[in-house]
Amino acid sequence: MAEISSSLLYAAFIIYFIATAVFAVALTDKKADKGESMSKWGRWGYILSIVGFLSQLGYFITRWIASGHAPVSNLFEFTTFFGMMMVLGFIVIYAIYRLNVLGVFAMPIALLIIAYASMFPREIEPLIPALQSNWLKIHVTTAALGEGILAISFVAGLIYLIATIDQSKGSKKTGWLEFVLYTLLSTLGFILVSISFGLMDYQTTFEWVNENDTKAELVYEMPAIAGPHEGKMLTEGNFGPIFEAPAWMEGVDAPKKLNTFIWSLLSGLILYGLLRLFLRQRLGASLKPMLKNINTELVDEISYRAVAIGFPVFTLGALVFAMIWAQEAWTRFWGWDPKEVWALITFLFYAAYLHLRLTRDWHGERSAWLCVLGFVIIMFNLIAVNLVIAGLHSYA
Repeated sequence: MAEISSSLLYAAFIIYFIATAVFAVALTDKKADKGESMSKWGRWGYILSIVGFLSQLGYFITRWIASGHAPVSNLFEFTTFFGMMMVLGFIVIYAIYRLNVLGVFAMPIALLIIAYASMFPREIEPLIPALQSNWLKIHVTTAALGEGILAISFVAGLIYLIATIDQSKGSKKTGWLEFVLYTLLSTLGFILVSISFGLMDYQTTFEWVNENDTKAELVYEMPAIAGPHEGKMLTEGNFGPIFEAPAWMEGVDAPKKLNTFIWSLLSGLILYGLLRLFLRQRLGASLKPMLKNINTELVDEISYRAVAIGFPVFTLGALVFAMIWAQEAWTRFWGWDPKEVWALITFLFYAAYLHLRLTRDWHGERSAWLCVLGFVIIMFNLIAVNLVIAGLHSYA
């Protein structure tokens, strides 16, 4: 059953990739991208997206059967589910607006999220006692669904910014837009670097005192730029470390994760530099011509609608259900654990967005920037809070 599950996830990944290409072809249909009709290519892209989603849903169900519990208990499973919920959010939003350019951007970002998930351990493990509750599937799946829908607001906001920001000269806006595109490339870079060193079977072992004050060995699968604090390198002849991770980083295997994070930034920087050399202009300027026929008012409406749908779902899953489970597990509704704090920050941010949008008339560019920033908060909560900051939610 586990093999079937893996095959279905792989099939979904391939189908999503093909759907992206089909949506790109559909962009040539100017009439459809004005929201007037669904083109032939757009229809096929949408059908492929649904088929890919059903395949990934098959992965989810078969992995659930194989493991005996909801497959959202570690970073691989949660991040994969988050990518699936983003595709579901796209399917729902596309059914309403039928905007092909949304598929050109949403599907690759969902692919990046799923590929990023595959970099974490994928083995099926028994559920640890702390997660043996029905609230696992209720709280985590609802929170991921809300984040997946909110991610579509980021996609629409990014499209709006690329389409409207003046690229004829450098400015703070073009700089920040390039930074957003660079972070997406960093995710791609992380995947490429992980695959490359994985194919080389690269490993470096350190002896160190871990977060439980116990002497242990830590195995790096990438060259060590940041080594463990006061660690001793046991593998001879390998690269590094250049410096030690700060002692205050107390998450599970925090030095190794910091090292991975640094590699992501460096690989993204290299990819960005190579693309700039090849294109000889900013990435935003390169993408802008393909968006010249889109209806920016419609894109702005999509970003708002995605938040309007995703916000209550996220609130229910990440706050309400989370507090009920916290009361049951820890006899208190709220404890200021880092994950709880960032869930609250995410809630307050999108509440402020809706307030500014509805009462202060924050439409267009300002609304788009907020949607982009909201996704940054979600990804910080997913990556940094899970990987680096120690807390009651550090299960992976």
